[in-house]
Amino acid sequence: MKRWVLVFMIAGALSLWPGVVAANQVPVRFGEGSVHGFLEVRSTEGVLIASGDLLQVTRGPEVESRMVFHFKDGSLFDETVVFTQQRVFTMRRYRLVERGSSFSEDTEISLQRASGKYRVKTKRHKDGREEIHEGTLDLPADVYNGMVLTVAKNLPKQGAETVHIVAFTPAPRIIPLDLSPAGEQKVWVGGFPRSTARYVFKPRLGIWLRLMAKISGRMPPDSNVWIVTDGVPGFVRFEGSLVAAGPVWRIDLASPRWPG
Repeated sequence: MKRWVLVFMIAGALSLWPGVVAANQVPVRFGEGSVHGFLEVRSTEGVLIASGDLLQVTRGPEVESRMVFHFKDGSLFDETVVFTQQRVFTMRRYRLVERGSSFSEDTEISLQRASGKYRVKTKRHKDGREEIHEGTLDLPADVYNGMVLTVAKNLPKQGAETVHIVAFTPAPRIIPLDLSPAGEQKVWVGGFPRSTARYVFKPRLGIWLRLMAKISGRMPPDSNVWIVTDGVPGFVRFEGSLVAAGPVWRIDLASPRWPG
């Protein structure tokens, strides 16, 4: 079982990763609140692949953020993360569901911070074989499955950070992820230019691990994220792979269209 989560969205499908580095929880500069956003997934050629929603609500001290994509071929990507934002961001619970032919297998993943418990259930499309993997992990404070985009919005301008995500391969691996600024770019909104900061999300690999990953064909591409920096930061675009060794897709904001 292999997957590359966005995440959402950025958990990898490599089993060859270095050990965990010191935790770096990201300070809260812009708190999250209630949101309903509309999103589209397209190929790099601009072909529409899926449409979806970003649904976010606050419940007491917790924020629940859910991203759902419905693919044109009937596939489903459904990712939910619950986190707190008291001074620093802390992931509490994480869940991912992938179903349909856009993925190599049907997958359900759950992860709990308090207990460290995880559960992975998979069903292969080619033969219907099911597998279940369960256990516990000693999670560092800066594990950010499902909320790396939120973390990127809260980095200082041109600031870099290294955080962690849990990659399920299917055995879980806690891996460092570098968030690095890569310059600025203009985007046009309603005829007016806005400034965006581009960040590169790069899993950290040593020389030998990188070589072995390339040989095995399990080297994921770097992911790119664009954040509006005028005033309050906001997500503009994600470009990267959502599944292991899969194609590069783009996630953009979508605007409602009225009949006629």
